[in-house]
Amino acid sequence: MTHIPPSITQHPPGPGGAGFSVGEEVLAGLAQELAAAARARAPVRLLSERFPGLTERDAYRIQQINVREQVAAGARVAGHKVGCTSAAMREQMGIHEPDSGVVLHWMVAASGARLRSAGFMDPRIETEIAFRLGRDIAQPCGRDAVREAVAEVFLAFEVLDTHFASWDITLVDSIADNAACAGVITGPPVPFTPSWDLAAEQITAEADGTVVATGQGGDVLGDPLLALAWLTHRLPVLGTTLRAGDIVLAGSVHASLPLTPGTTFRAASNRLPAVQLRVV
Repeated sequence: MTHIPPSITQHPPGPGGAGFSVGEEVLAGLAQELAAAARARAPVRLLSERFPGLTERDAYRIQQINVREQVAAGARVAGHKVGCTSAAMREQMGIHEPDSGVVLHWMVAASGARLRSAGFMDPRIETEIAFRLGRDIAQPCGRDAVREAVAEVFLAFEVLDTHFASWDITLVDSIADNAACAGVITGPPVPFTPSWDLAAEQITAEADGTVVATGQGGDVLGDPLLALAWLTHRLPVLGTTLRAGDIVLAGSVHASLPLTPGTTFRAASNRLPAVQLRVV
């Protein structure tokens, strides 16, 4: 039997906002605070400090409100990211279970892009194995089922950012802040074959030609496909599912690195084409 990491499937949200620890108006106000922080690049106090009883469900609702507002303003959902799927990231963040965020179209750029660090507050970067889906996944499923739904696989950089004063955040802070997802740089995709053992993929990340991190696909929950399977259990609880064409970032294979201006980041693996980013 495929093991699926912890999810919130045992706690479906109730109707009319039932089950939240604080009211919908409070959650909407916190969402507005985070949105304003992003616009002004001015940090807000940790939500977990101000509302110690804030739950994961509350935090996902805050995330949803901000995504909904951006979609209403013209943004398109390009996919999703799964975070804290490797031991390195869980140790670095002090968060001990996965979370997820939404990738919007304006966050995505192709390999070779130039990124302005001044557009972020406290950015960091990590290397991931990512997927593009070839068909919808409408219900929770395991590794074998999601394997059949993947059309392409590629390396990606995820740019992380926080709208809090530091990276000393809790799980609910991370979730509310879109799981820290602020940008995605996609490497060239290659067709995925179900026999591909992504756990064995050896990945090296470089900054200006110097190796700064290494990892392998198996560092992501034992197999990056398990991160995708985890997401199929998470999203229906939040009222959505995966669609053909979505990209899904499975999580970093190494601890995140500072996004330093003037640096060229490059990552490659034994079978996937390299991804590159210049930070200015």
